[in-house]
Amino acid sequence: MTLRVLHTADWHLGRALHEEPLLDDQVWALDQLVTLAKDERPDAVVVAGDVYDRAIPPAEAVAVLDDVLTRLADLRVPVVIIAGNHDSGERLSFGGRLLAGRGVHLRGAVAQAHEPVEIPGKGFVYALPFVDPDVVRGLLGDEEIRGHAAATERLLARVRADAASRLLPTVLVAHSFVQGATQTPDSERPIIVGTAGSVPSGTVAGFDYVALGHLHAPQAVSDGVRYSGSLLKYSFAEAAHAKGAVLAEVQRGRVTARSIPLDAKRDVVRIQGVLQELLSREDLEKHRSDLVEATLEDEGYVLDAKRKLQERFPHVVSVVRKELAAAPDQGSFGQQVAGAGHDDMKLFEGFFRSVGGGEASPEQRRVFADALAAVDRKERSA
Repeated sequence: MTLRVLHTADWHLGRALHEEPLLDDQVWALDQLVTLAKDERPDAVVVAGDVYDRAIPPAEAVAVLDDVLTRLADLRVPVVIIAGNHDSGERLSFGGRLLAGRGVHLRGAVAQAHEPVEIPGKGFVYALPFVDPDVVRGLLGDEEIRGHAAATERLLARVRADAASRLLPTVLVAHSFVQGATQTPDSERPIIVGTAGSVPSGTVAGFDYVALGHLHAPQAVSDGVRYSGSLLKYSFAEAAHAKGAVLAEVQRGRVTARSIPLDAKRDVVRIQGVLQELLSREDLEKHRSDLVEATLEDEGYVLDAKRKLQERFPHVVSVVRKELAAAPDQGSFGQQVAGAGHDDMKLFEGFFRSVGGGEASPEQRRVFADALAAVDRKERSA
């Protein structure tokens, strides 16, 4: 028997990129996801957490989720959704018992993790929302439980036992950082310090397929343990990611999974060069409507760079300078300041080097010296 699962995660409805709203982009991608469900006819759609970007989502984001779930329910495809660390489990699961009658299963509380959603004649889906150790301690009445890994293991011990008794394929949907995966640096709310919030890969063993959320980079941790990745690119660190969903065909002891790309209404891209090149290069014309981070390689300060770039790329949302490593004998600017004492010229030269990416010219040092002299004359005459 084969259980076909369409696996998606980390929608982050209501999110913005550098204050640029992304809700229209999210609707664009979710329209494709619904079409994919219609075309592929999976036995279940699973959403592995971080449905919303924050615990109290904006009304527009709630309306989008309502529309998507209604359309999936109309397809008569069972849907299993769990809460991630960005979600409020209580708010996400509102109306859950009513919606279950239409095949939409909202799981915001870990207390139900051992009770699978049965896909009749096909298999079982176990839903484990984001695990809060404090909640698990209270739920199990065990004050010895400490840390994310220990709390997750205690919950999954009972779930694994139930899964082992099943003859049909089993799927675990969870929202966690499983060791062996690669963290995406700047678009996910941290839930770990070192490995304190991570889960050993063995903790999620015992299931035919594990559909994970939390890390935005699509990746396989091991055979049958996979992150689908986020719905969209939510930071410029994700510019090279290929976003989409995973279609998994799950059998007892065997799984075949493939990624299916979803197009973006606007891509998230990085461009780099001196300002005039970025304003004139023909190969960059394709990014006119995209969300852009521009890294400038100009020497010295560039006046009003963002406005100038936005004349060609209206959605430039970030402009940064190319990072220049300090020479080993110079150290950081902070170290240079500490070593400069009360020498104003040394302070100026260190600041210019840090901001301008090079040494101040004799003319620039002369202008600064004249300014210092003018300030000194004014103070003496006061």
